[in-house]
Amino acid sequence: MTSGFFRIILCIGIAAPTAFAQVDSTKTKELKEVTIQSHRLDIERLPAIQGTYLQSGRKNEVINVQNMNVSIAEKTPRQVFSKVPGVFVYDMDGSGNQTNIATRGLDPHRGWEYNIRKNGVITNSDMYGYPASHYSMPMEAVERIELIRGTGSLQYGAQFGGMLNYISKKPDSLRAITYESINSLGSFGLMSTYNAIGGTISKFQYYAYYNKRVSKGYRDNSDTDFDAQSFMVMYTPLKNVRIKAEAARSNYIYHIPGPLTDSMFYADPKHSTRSRNYFNPEIYVPSLSLDWQIGFRTSLSWTVSAVLGARNSVQFDKLATVADVVDPTTLTYAARQVDIDHFNSYTSELRVLHRYILWRKESALVAGIQLFNNDLHRQQLGKGTTGTDFDLTLTDPNWGRDLHFKTKNIALFVENSFRLAPNLTVTPGARMEIGKSDMEGRITYYDPGSLPNTIDHKFPLFGINAEYSTRKGNNIYTGWSQSYRPVIFKDIIPTSSYEAIDKNLKDATGYNLELGYRGSWHAWRWDVSIFQLKYNNRLGSLEQKNTDGNAYILRTNIGNSITNGAEVFTEYSATVGEHLGITFFTSTAFFHARYHDAQVKSGTNTGENIDISGNVVESVPSVITRNGITGRYRQVSISFLYSYTGKSYADALNTEMPTKSGAVGLVPSYGLLDINASVRINSQLMVRMNMNNVTDKQYFTKRPSFYPGPGVWSSDGRSVNCTIAVRV
Repeated sequence: MTSGFFRIILCIGIAAPTAFAQVDSTKTKELKEVTIQSHRLDIERLPAIQGTYLQSGRKNEVINVQNMNVSIAEKTPRQVFSKVPGVFVYDMDGSGNQTNIATRGLDPHRGWEYNIRKNGVITNSDMYGYPASHYSMPMEAVERIELIRGTGSLQYGAQFGGMLNYISKKPDSLRAITYESINSLGSFGLMSTYNAIGGTISKFQYYAYYNKRVSKGYRDNSDTDFDAQSFMVMYTPLKNVRIKAEAARSNYIYHIPGPLTDSMFYADPKHSTRSRNYFNPEIYVPSLSLDWQIGFRTSLSWTVSAVLGARNSVQFDKLATVADVVDPTTLTYAARQVDIDHFNSYTSELRVLHRYILWRKESALVAGIQLFNNDLHRQQLGKGTTGTDFDLTLTDPNWGRDLHFKTKNIALFVENSFRLAPNLTVTPGARMEIGKSDMEGRITYYDPGSLPNTIDHKFPLFGINAEYSTRKGNNIYTGWSQSYRPVIFKDIIPTSSYEAIDKNLKDATGYNLELGYRGSWHAWRWDVSIFQLKYNNRLGSLEQKNTDGNAYILRTNIGNSITNGAEVFTEYSATVGEHLGITFFTSTAFFHARYHDAQVKSGTNTGENIDISGNVVESVPSVITRNGITGRYRQVSISFLYSYTGKSYADALNTEMPTKSGAVGLVPSYGLLDINASVRINSQLMVRMNMNNVTDKQYFTKRPSFYPGPGVWSSDGRSVNCTIAVRV
């Protein structure tokens, strides 16, 4: 869609007033108004240096959300990330509530393989205890999304996935106040309103929004009540100094419809097995940052932030084959299970970038330090009420698990971009992680002396990137960078007295390796790459026997995996006539993800350990492809998007035939068609229309092994929604 109009009005005239009255014989001709139209691309790349970050040689994407034809109220990930090859979308807690994605064959659960940020501020709930991001930012507030793959991880974190940074809209720099309202209505009772004000007054800038969204949901008992707020103020006391304070909150109550068995899904995908289950994450993200341009070549940024709040749930937590019904003896339902995670995560990050001349060419050095101080307080297995509404009340004050997972960690990092030639840069870097996590508390069914209580994080990470630019402006990029994922809280909590946790659990380590070629030629643009992701020390369960010969389950490191793949993006844009434009694109990724030197336990209670070397890594299809066409005529735009995801397995044993409960088995392939359109009435008014899953395909994306419950979780069928956006 045309993103802006710049009008140039040329007038030629000669004024006649002089000291003497004269007749002006000069002819005047008024030229017609000239309109220059510009269209900002909806997918771009980051510059080599941005703020205090070095991006040269990294595979990255910048998604300009406001230019796209997407279902914005439901923030449908397959549409938002349609031009990012290989994005695996996991539909889990209802449309619009949370974005669950992964790239390169990683686990998509709440994006916890990414370093997730909002305006550069970390939003992962607890990077060392529970790295999922429960904070949910409305897509109406997002201006663009920056995605940097894992080879750039040394500067911002050690995550395998890389960094996912949501950049919010900015206040108008020329007006004291502006107002924006975006309102949506759609299928399944969707109603959403987003209202924001912003502006600039002297040396102050401000931006605030409020978002409210409710939906009945596609399935029975899947309603959602969501709200989010944010307030940001920036103060510029000097031209080279900016101070920003921001406070953001997101909160929703999701009515969990429960897992299905395969037979239930194929009989009625809208069916619900639960009517009393609820999930509620309420998250606060306050931050304070300083940006200081110390000199012509040196800049500094310092951010202090926190993630506070709770992840609450109350559920009848059983397999789909166990019905939640009234007991004929007591005439009541069974008591539900209450679980609450309290997040107290604090981060301080200081970065300095300095440009300098070396060998008559400009190079750049960035160095910094990250400090983490986190306390994850986990209260689980609480005995809740027998009621049907959202109620976290306990009928017994004692929790089955009442634990603290405290982490203190310091990370030091440095990278230097050397320009060895006018068209060649090489950027080596290093990161040092030094910290410790301590667990304390009680589990009612477990011997306190058998619990692991300390995990050390002490190891260096290294990486190097390079980029070569051709004469035509295209470039070849390559990189290798080490990553790691700490042993998180859930990995060290035994689920029963029959399970033991290896006290020598190792953090997952590995690397990202990539080689790509990106550029443009006439109407073509492309970014094509190959990659390898090595993931060592994956966690799982093994069958063991104690000294008495009795079998037990050991949670431990089970082996390694390697994912090789190719990522292909290409786009062709053509102008047909004066006002008509057409764009075609394909965004496709191929994966070959296999276990190496690995074994897992076979069977539910007792069984044997089976070598799974050569097996396909779970939830990794062999292909994900999205292909689209967009037509633009004047101020009208319409897009067609076809998305295809290949089949995948739910477990490391590659079980084909689904179990009775639906917990494991094949996840079938699926293809989806979406149609999105927008009309810009004028510079202040826009209308969007979306039809998602036009063919009403019944599908599911994953069989989860834990929350929201093992089994089949139906994704949404066909839906229609309309959005009206007003800006004054």
